[in-house]
Amino acid sequence: MTDVVTYSSSEAIATITINRAERMNALNEEVIVGLQQAWRDFEAGDDRVAVIHAAGERAWSVGADVKDPPKEMWQGVPSVGAQVSKPVIAAVHGWCIGGAYCIVQMCDLVVAAENTRFKYPEAQLGFTGGLIASAVARIPHKIAMEFMTLGEDFDAQRALQAGMVNRVVAQGQELSAALEWAKILAASAPLVLQTVKAFSLATLNKSPAEAGALSRDQLLTVRNSADGKEGGRAFAEKRTPRFTGK
Repeated sequence: MTDVVTYSSSEAIATITINRAERMNALNEEVIVGLQQAWRDFEAGDDRVAVIHAAGERAWSVGADVKDPPKEMWQGVPSVGAQVSKPVIAAVHGWCIGGAYCIVQMCDLVVAAENTRFKYPEAQLGFTGGLIASAVARIPHKIAMEFMTLGEDFDAQRALQAGMVNRVVAQGQELSAALEWAKILAASAPLVLQTVKAFSLATLNKSPAEAGALSRDQLLTVRNSADGKEGGRAFAEKRTPRFTGK
């Protein structure tokens, strides 16, 4: 794990924190790689539910760091950059912009502080990673199109009405409220939660960008595997490769 993304565990609950408050938690390569590793650690470990939140008071995250953008934004998104079969709750506050919202929309439950502001300004900036299009499977189509194309702010109450969040709480109470729900899930039947989540993800239509990210993740796994390295070494050394399936 890295200093900009921390992972702590208590009572079968993982708490994942983005720690770049001085940059309004902008998503650079270190944050995205840290998030991907956090999701992998969560999936492989004994924790039953994860809560993701962010340091500071001004922003959950302002999205991609324009001065130091990540190579593959999708790698930090749960169930896209890494398999996550267990429940994830987002505790959100302040600004949540662009790619940061893509992370939040893939969480299973969202608790938002009353000062939360969601924004997707990419149409006005001239670029997009495309993952945002998954919003049409998660909130009403017309509202998703409004959010994705107009670049206008959705405050916490509008997000609640639209179904983007489950609950709005007083500023500073979002993490404790998310942990309350996490305790319920941690004490619930894991196989039931995993089955319901798996069926739900299979029911939701995946956007081309989401499907492409999942495919690219599999290809990168092969490329970066021990077998991938062994194949290259064997070719250079003119010998038969010894593959291990890892």
